[in-house]
Amino acid sequence: MTHWPLPLPMHRALAEAQAAAAAGEVPIGAVIVKDGVIIAEAHNAPRGLHDPTAHAEILAIRRAAQALGDERLTGCELWVTLEPCAMCAGAIAHARIARLYYAASDPKGGAVEHGARVFEQEQCLHRPEVYSGMGEAEAAELLRGFFRARR
Repeated sequence: MTHWPLPLPMHRALAEAQAAAAAGEVPIGAVIVKDGVIIAEAHNAPRGLHDPTAHAEILAIRRAAQALGDERLTGCELWVTLEPCAMCAGAIAHARIARLYYAASDPKGGAVEHGARVFEQEQCLHRPEVYSGMGEAEAAELLRGFFRARR
């Protein structure tokens, strides 16, 4: 467990991850903040929505874009419980999100510090500031518990 209080956006992202688990989805949650205000929250929902792109980050980006009335999320922060995959990292770049905070690393499917390392590619036209590890223990335990219960 984290030994310091988690920032509200990561606390909310973890709550979204718990909601995903309760719905039978892989427990990943995402929150988007603009000027210190949460403008969108989402959790994984590919099974429930019958949509392989319904990752927490994608749904939160869609909701934030609707809330702002703009496809560019300039100045926004994305807080997510797991290192984004290549699809989500691409969406983060296209949305022009300023800062990405993620809790747990994902050596198997992540594409920020692992795998494709999307933001390091020459073709990546926007690179957010990236911060990791905040809430890592909580996010990792949610994932371990979810998959342990399914084995």
